[in-house]
Amino acid sequence: MRLLYDFKALFDRYGVGVGSFVAVVISLWVFILILLPQIAMIDMSFGHNLPPAERGGPNDVYTLSNYAYFLFGNDGGFNTLHLTIMAKTVIASVVVTVFDLILCYPIAYVLAHGAKPQAARLMIIGLIVPYWVNEVLRAFAFRILFGSTGLVNGVGLALGLWSDPIDFIREDVALYAGLTYAYILLMIFPIYNAIEALDRNQIEAARDMGASWWRIHWRVVIPMAKPGIASGSTMVFMLTTGSLAAPQILGGPSNLWFTQLVYQWFNEASNWARGSAYAVILVAVCILFTFLMMRVFKVSIGEIGR
Repeated sequence: MRLLYDFKALFDRYGVGVGSFVAVVISLWVFILILLPQIAMIDMSFGHNLPPAERGGPNDVYTLSNYAYFLFGNDGGFNTLHLTIMAKTVIASVVVTVFDLILCYPIAYVLAHGAKPQAARLMIIGLIVPYWVNEVLRAFAFRILFGSTGLVNGVGLALGLWSDPIDFIREDVALYAGLTYAYILLMIFPIYNAIEALDRNQIEAARDMGASWWRIHWRVVIPMAKPGIASGSTMVFMLTTGSLAAPQILGGPSNLWFTQLVYQWFNEASNWARGSAYAVILVAVCILFTFLMMRVFKVSIGEIGR
């Protein structure tokens, strides 16, 4: 009903021609490029890894073995390796999301209420321009920066902060820094859009009543920014858990990202059924995180999607 109401409003505002075009394009996008691939992946995840000649035959039946393998492996015990990789990926994604939130909230506030319009536009351009560079190239740039002979180690050694080069790659410092930087815009702009709608007079009134800086943000700004914080956190978490290039380039030799497991099942083991099951599990984790954000910040899915 909500979708029909939105389409009716679209027709009323732009006319039947433009409204029909937009409705058809959105429908094709949602059903062909989003829903159908997901349905196909879910269907494949409940199947056996059969050669093409046996597909559709008596052995091609639904099974839960691919999901059972994620939990128990082949020997019946817990699949501690893959469960640990999933846990590490989720925890690392939460840490990156928190880093981005701490870093981006002050920037978004300054853009919305602290800087003059000309300065704000220059700041936005300065944030966007670096992202004209491909994500893979930016990941390699971080690997160079944090390498044993890179800029970070060079400055640290020159200032006497440490006596020997630190292996930031093995310690995953480069990975966390690269992922935090990779999705920083997806945290800034949702928070900026939410804070920008805040009436500046509310902040001035709170100051006139003697409220401290932290109390103004806690009681006035953050409640207004909750949808933006939830939206930004959801997008950063999802893209971090689903990242593949950055973990492969910046991750240490002992750090395996869950997306790398999915990649291995699809491309190295040629087991598309199990790869689909692992991909479905990853999608389910991201959906659960979205619901968690909705509950923590007490916002609806519509507010997150704005």
